[in-house]
Amino acid sequence: MKCILLFVIVVLPAYCYSQNAVREITADNKSIQFEGRIDFIHNNVAAIYWPGSSIKLHFKGTEIKATLKDQRGHNYYNVMIDEDSVYVLKLDSNKTTYTLASHLSSGEHTVELFRRTGWTSGVTWFYDFQISSQSKILKLPHKKRMIEFYGNSITVGAAVESYVYAPGDTTDTNNSLSYAYLTAKHYNAKYSCIASSGIGLMVSWGSLIMPDIYDRVNPGDSTSKWDFSKATPDIVVINLFQNDNALVNMPEHSQFKRRFGNKAPDENFIIQSYSRFVQNIRNKYQNAHIICVLGNMDAVRPGSPWPGFIEKAVASLNDKKVYTNFFAYKNTPDHPNEMEQRQMAENLIRFIDEHVKW
Repeated sequence: MKCILLFVIVVLPAYCYSQNAVREITADNKSIQFEGRIDFIHNNVAAIYWPGSSIKLHFKGTEIKATLKDQRGHNYYNVMIDEDSVYVLKLDSNKTTYTLASHLSSGEHTVELFRRTGWTSGVTWFYDFQISSQSKILKLPHKKRMIEFYGNSITVGAAVESYVYAPGDTTDTNNSLSYAYLTAKHYNAKYSCIASSGIGLMVSWGSLIMPDIYDRVNPGDSTSKWDFSKATPDIVVINLFQNDNALVNMPEHSQFKRRFGNKAPDENFIIQSYSRFVQNIRNKYQNAHIICVLGNMDAVRPGSPWPGFIEKAVASLNDKKVYTNFFAYKNTPDHPNEMEQRQMAENLIRFIDEHVKW
């Protein structure tokens, strides 16, 4: 009898372990699909900075977890299960393993972590997905197209909604409702969003302008340079000048004085600044279609000179693959809401369908 009991005690823990063993899928695993500019630290940890960056896995199993750490605990992520069910996850500043989904039906599933918030909310570090040893990693289909966006808070998706995570804990930013993401999603295109709230092309509400950060992996680090050969977009969309439009009329603002001294920039300076930036993008992407958009806030109000500045800048480049397309003035307070973002996406999609062969 004692021998039988001893046999049972030895075998049972081994059986339990085989059922509960965890398989870690670290950030360097090729089965994980990343979108956006991702920095890989020590190869198996991914640092995420930009809005709209995402991490996706296809697997066969009933549960999945992920281990992440947030710089300040200020970032929110959409967790999307099977391209359908979505909930919001706020990250902790401590390294934490989160259960993303459990009690799933047996079969194939996808899970995606999508960064809603802008880069000023801090860095997120992604370490791994975790599935059971009984689960299987599956291959994700390759996306054949890519769109990259350069923009300000409109492109970030600031103030597009008010999401209450907990009492006293809210965010109004959701990049997945921005015209930029909606456009990329429509075409099932890889998505890269190089956007920052308050930023301008010549002057910003803060110290950085887009020419300072457009080529960075970490937008807050001047030494952190992006390798543009890692991902080549078919289309680049530029939506800048909204903040310039406001600040060039504020000579007492510290950033006006820093960038312009005591005199506002003239038309020639504005046009040259824009054409120089577009040329920088062209130098990085020799064959991309570049669409210069503007709006839908007061930079495109009736009588605004800013669309004309962009048209002149584009004309000076004499580049048949650089286009202009301006969103209609929304004529409502504050940032574009969800409906207004959707209208911009619909406008941009129509323009691409009519003008771009890709």
